[in-house]
Amino acid sequence: MARGHQKIQSQAKSAEKQAKMKKQQGHSGQDQKKSALKALVHVCAICKSQMPDPKTYKQHFENKHPKSALPEELKTI
Repeated sequence: MARGHQKIQSQAKSAEKQAKMKKQQGHSGQDQKKSALKALVHVCAICKSQMPDPKTYKQHFENKHPKSALPEELKTI
């Protein structure tokens, strides 16, 4: 009988510990993916890949599409 009671106590303690860890983590992986996608604002006109800022977009365009003319929005950067 003693082991049965210890088992129940151990399970309850473990459940509390798991709940605390989950609470500390805060955001789930799904939330992180959504916020990461929101950060990708600039979309390449040719291949439709997404970039977070205009500087990265310009580098991408110069490296991946060297034969194409630079878009107007990237000429000032």
